[in-house]
Amino acid sequence: MNAPVIDVKGLVKKFGDKTVVDKFDIVVPKGAIYGFLGPNGSGKTTTIRMMCGLLTPDEGDGTCLGYDILRESDHIKEHVGYMTQKFSLYADLTIRENLDFMGRMYRITDRRRRVDEALENLGLADRSHQLSGELSGGWKQRLALAACLLHDPALLLLDEPTAGVDPKARRDFWDEIRRLADAGVTVLVSTHYMDEAIQCDNIAYIAYGEKLIDGPAKAIPEMVGLETWRVEGPDLAKLSAELDGKPGIDQVARFGSALHISGTDGDALQKAAKPFMADTRYQWTKQPAGLEEVFIHLMAGSTDNFSGQKAG
Repeated sequence: MNAPVIDVKGLVKKFGDKTVVDKFDIVVPKGAIYGFLGPNGSGKTTTIRMMCGLLTPDEGDGTCLGYDILRESDHIKEHVGYMTQKFSLYADLTIRENLDFMGRMYRITDRRRRVDEALENLGLADRSHQLSGELSGGWKQRLALAACLLHDPALLLLDEPTAGVDPKARRDFWDEIRRLADAGVTVLVSTHYMDEAIQCDNIAYIAYGEKLIDGPAKAIPEMVGLETWRVEGPDLAKLSAELDGKPGIDQVARFGSALHISGTDGDALQKAAKPFMADTRYQWTKQPAGLEEVFIHLMAGSTDNFSGQKAG
């Protein structure tokens, strides 16, 4: 068995009198695409930065890429590629000039060859002389990823990487990330978008500094124990109001043209729903709970560590 790429315990980070990350533990295997899912301001990015030695925790310890996150953070940084949510390269430089600049920053000796390879691998060769500021969101995303990969990092950090790009660009991006993971690169993704989360092998749900659950993405709904009924029919807003708050029904959520009715006690859920199932205008279908239902369920019981209010 390969040693984990990341193994941290008890990470705590405070800003002033607020605890942003509270006693966080995780083990991340090599080559995994690990998603960190939670609402904005929940501490996802802060947690990832501590795990990778980019931010010093107030408490806790562990290793990343075999290095101690407290004493050997400089060694970790040499092997990490970090793609921020906001495009941070130079708008008045061309694609090639930006990559060449990043190559100098990484002190890459065979810089020209590596830049050429990055341009080719990310489909940027034909646009290499285009100014970065003129690129669409999808092409900026490719350039940012190419810059992150120039030094062949073993660990890639992605902060909401596909926000604001079109569906095809998003699909192409994730195809590339999957290829990297298959080659042994470990990928950490901070997101609150479901279409990013479902691309991940493993998911850690984080709410306001606390890890609520983590595990294989496909196993998360079963770990929570959530059961769901899908309901289609007329006047769903009225039906939703009638179902909401009934004993056994933990949540009612609208998904397009259907309601998803969920609860952790399957028998109580069905008992509460049974009177409504007699209405032949509605079609009730039992289905496995998805990540989004789980996310809503977990957030509903979480307390914002800044406002002190329940999220749901």
